[in-house]
Amino acid sequence: MDMKSNNHQQQQQVLDGSDIVELVENEKVFDKFVEQKFQQLDQDEDGKLSVTELQPAVADIGAALGLPAQGTSPDSDHIYSEVLNEFTHGSQEKVSKTEFKEVLSDILLGMAAGLKRDPIVILRMDGEDLSEFVHGPGYEIELVSVFSELSSCEDASLRDCIVKALQSLSVDHGMPPSNDPWVMSNIVEPIVDSCLDEEDKREKSASQEKFLEAFKRVVERVAQRLNEQPVIVAHSENTFDGSGVRRLLSNKFEFDKALNVALETIPKDRHGKVSKEYLRAVLDTVAPSATLPPIGAVSQMDNMIMEALKMVNGDDGNMVKEEEFKKTMAEILGSIMLQLEGNPISVSSNSVVHEPLTSATFLPPTLNETEEPSN
Repeated sequence: MDMKSNNHQQQQQVLDGSDIVELVENEKVFDKFVEQKFQQLDQDEDGKLSVTELQPAVADIGAALGLPAQGTSPDSDHIYSEVLNEFTHGSQEKVSKTEFKEVLSDILLGMAAGLKRDPIVILRMDGEDLSEFVHGPGYEIELVSVFSELSSCEDASLRDCIVKALQSLSVDHGMPPSNDPWVMSNIVEPIVDSCLDEEDKREKSASQEKFLEAFKRVVERVAQRLNEQPVIVAHSENTFDGSGVRRLLSNKFEFDKALNVALETIPKDRHGKVSKEYLRAVLDTVAPSATLPPIGAVSQMDNMIMEALKMVNGDDGNMVKEEEFKKTMAEILGSIMLQLEGNPISVSSNSVVHEPLTSATFLPPTLNETEEPSN
């Protein structure tokens, strides 16, 4: 990410997973952390965690992975089930503290590995960069371009046009993501309404001059609001170009190792055969080794995976020998690799977080990038 000033650079924190590794590897500190979280979850205080008591932990892990809330997306819900199965081994009704610690350690180290590959940058937005932008030499030229692209403004009110134009400003401008519900309801809408009178709010087909004047007034007020109450934003960006898949497929030992680990948790019939309906689950387990996102996290990637599964009749539910299952998995990954090499997928995300980064939730404070401000 291109930071605009030394001041901005001084107000960023990079989450690269090192804090999580340090937590897990410090036995004394990690034991205390596990004890605290276990007690929070053990509502009936029987010294074990039931499936119901584990649900908050599973939900927090899903949030830390950037997944939609449980129950809102079939594509990602199975990941929540897999996380729960990790704790219960698919059949246990109760989980001991020792088992909880072991699984939690594995999950956190997996998250740390993901952050090492794709660090998250924590930005403190205090209005300074936004103020520099609005008073800079390129401001008017950029906003004229934005106005010309707002074709829908011919029939929309000046208020709606300004709200839409604010969404074109990014964290590089010093603007928190205005499509974030908290930013929209606590910053964008109140400030736009306070800067426009009732007649201006309703006015349609506003001139470029009037739009530029009103928009500048709004942005200056947003910068002032951020100066008074800074907002913390977690920014991450990644490009999936197939290179990670190619590296995995070219290393037969690593590929077989990743598949064998994934297949250990998959049920087999008495002949050792595996149902093809588990291709998606195994692919999701192997995804980190291939530098791919979890299923359900990136819609474009999900569509690509669906196409690859269709090519091998991945949803027919047929039982196949383990070697054929592995061969099919290689074909799926090969298809994904070729598609990504020809058409890489770039993902950039911004999430509003608390300031300071503290929380009493299940995960270490450094992972709570998905939370909204409490002010």
